[in-house]
Amino acid sequence: MKGGRKVESEKCMLSEEKPGEVSETKQAGEAAGRWTWVERAVWTDRMLEALETGVKGGVWFSWMDKVYALRNLKAAFRKVRANQGAAGVDHVTVKHFEAKLEGELERLHQDLKEGRYRPQRVRRVYIDKPGRKQKRPLGIPTVRDRVVQTAVRNVVEPIFEHRFAANSYGFRPRRGCKDALKRVPSRF
Repeated sequence: MKGGRKVESEKCMLSEEKPGEVSETKQAGEAAGRWTWVERAVWTDRMLEALETGVKGGVWFSWMDKVYALRNLKAAFRKVRANQGAAGVDHVTVKHFEAKLEGELERLHQDLKEGRYRPQRVRRVYIDKPGRKQKRPLGIPTVRDRVVQTAVRNVVEPIFEHRFAANSYGFRPRRGCKDALKRVPSRF
């Protein structure tokens, strides 16, 4: 119980087996070189080494505190700002959010920490499909929700990225369909 409410355990189970392409860390700091893409507002060298060598009991505890950490929320906003994007159902643009940034991030921090955060509806728009008369539905979350989504991604992506197969290319950092196509000739 926390403040009169039931709190679910904040842990992520990892299996003990290592994926084929990740080798064991031999010296302190060696893991950091392979993880240059991770958000350093969240991941320290020590955490990255634990990711590679394994966590005692195979369990990551309390990652939610890293999601709502102000450093991570600020880093998440920088990524959202870099992507730009339209306003969601609340009509708040990235520029408007940034004008009140400190207050918005502090409010997000408190809402996440105290379990009060609730995502808003997604704004539905229809965009043209190239060369067709049909339209494709597109969902646009609010800037606030995009900041939270990015903050969560900053924390959990390295945990799961570590477990993906070496021949997996979809929706992964520093990998894409062109990288997969380059490997095709070596498979035949």
